[in-house]
Amino acid sequence: MRPLLCCLGLATLLGPCLACPSTCSCSTKKNGRLLAECAYKDLQEVPEGLSSNVTILTLSANRIVWLGQGSFTEVPEVQSLWLGYNQIGVVEPGAFALLVHLKNLDLSHNKIADFPWQDLRNLSGLQILKMNNNRLAGLPQDAFRFLKDLRSLWLNDNELTTLAEGTFDNLPSLSQLQIFNNPFNCSCKVFWLKKWTENTSVSITKGGSTLCVAPSRLKGRAVTDIPDHHCVAPSVQLTYLSNLDNTVMYDGLTLTLHCSVAGSPPPEIRWKIQTSSRHVEINGPNVARDGNVKQSQERFLVFKNGTMAIPNFSKEDEGIYTCLAVNDVGTRDVSVNVALAGSENPAEDLLRDDPQASHLGGQSCYKGDEMDPSGAGEKLVIVYHMPRESKSRAGGAVPQVHLGTLLLALGIAL
Repeated sequence: MRPLLCCLGLATLLGPCLACPSTCSCSTKKNGRLLAECAYKDLQEVPEGLSSNVTILTLSANRIVWLGQGSFTEVPEVQSLWLGYNQIGVVEPGAFALLVHLKNLDLSHNKIADFPWQDLRNLSGLQILKMNNNRLAGLPQDAFRFLKDLRSLWLNDNELTTLAEGTFDNLPSLSQLQIFNNPFNCSCKVFWLKKWTENTSVSITKGGSTLCVAPSRLKGRAVTDIPDHHCVAPSVQLTYLSNLDNTVMYDGLTLTLHCSVAGSPPPEIRWKIQTSSRHVEINGPNVARDGNVKQSQERFLVFKNGTMAIPNFSKEDEGIYTCLAVNDVGTRDVSVNVALAGSENPAEDLLRDDPQASHLGGQSCYKGDEMDPSGAGEKLVIVYHMPRESKSRAGGAVPQVHLGTLLLALGIAL
C-alpha cells in the first residue's frame, strides 16, 4: 500500500508540470524548459489546459483567426511563442501584455492589419519579432520604443507605404531588419529612412528590394536612391516691416512681421504667439481672399504670403512671436521678442540702454531687417516719441503720440 501511496503523491506533484491538451504533445527539453507542441492540428483557437510553466508554445500552421485578451493567461512563463501561418486577423488589446518573459514572438503569415502596439511596452526582453507577411499599413512612431533587447525585426511583405521618422530609434540591440516588399510611397516623408540606412550598422536584409511604388518618377527605384535634391529641409527668415512713420499712437500702431521660407517640398508656415496673457497657435492663413477672418483668431491677421499683421498693437501684445516652416523633411523656426516702449528722447535712451544699437544712427526706422534664422531669438524694441508735455497730463489720459521717431533695436539675444 505504501508504494502505491508514494506513486500517487509523486503523480500529484508532477501532474501540473505535465498537463497538456489532448491536441498537443508536451515534453521537457534538456535545458529544463517545457515545450507544448500544438502545430498542424487544425486548431481554431488557443487550446485550454496548458501548464502554467510552459516556456515554449508552438501553434504554427493552424486555423486560428482571433487572439483574445485571455488567450495566453495559462502560460505566463512562456518565452517563445510561435503563431506563424495561421489566419489571425483580430488581436485584442492585452493579448500579449502579461507575457513579460517573452523573448521570441512569431506572428508572420497571418492577416493582421491592426495590432495593439501598446502590448509591447511590457515586453522589454523581446529579442525576435516576426510580423512579416501580414496586412500592416502603418506603424506608430513609438511602436518598438520599449524593446531594448530586440535584435531581429521582420516587417517585410506588408502594406507599409511610409514609416514615421524615429521608428527604429531607441533600439540599441537591433542588428537585423527586414522591410522589403512593401509598397513605399517615396515622398519626402521617408527621406529620413535613406539617411538612416546610410549611417546605421543594422543589417537590412535585401535592401535592394525595398522599392518605391510611388510617385511615378521614382517607381521601381530603391528607397535608398531617393535623390537628395527632391527633399530639402526648410529654411526660414523673419522680417519686420513698417510704414508707421506718421502713425498716431492713439489711433493704433500695426505691427507687421513677414516670414520667408524655402525648402522642398515647399514648407507650410505656422505661427506661435506667446504673450503674458495668452498662447496662440495659427496653422496657416486665417485671412480669406474676400478679407474675412476666422473669428477665433481675428486678433492676429495671417496672410497666405507669410505676412502677419497685428492691428492696434499695444503693451498687452508684447511677447515672443515665432514663425515655423514645416515640410516632410523637418521643421525650422525663428523667433522675435517684441517690446513697446515710449521715451522723450528715444535715440539717446536706446543708445544708452543698448550699445549694440548704435549703428541705427539718427534714422527714423529700419525696414526689412532680417532676424537670426538659428531660432535663438532676437529682441525687437519699438521706441516711439513721447512729447514732454504728455507726461504732465493729469488723470492718466492716453496721449496721442506720433511715431515720427521710430527705432528698432535688433540683435539682443533672449
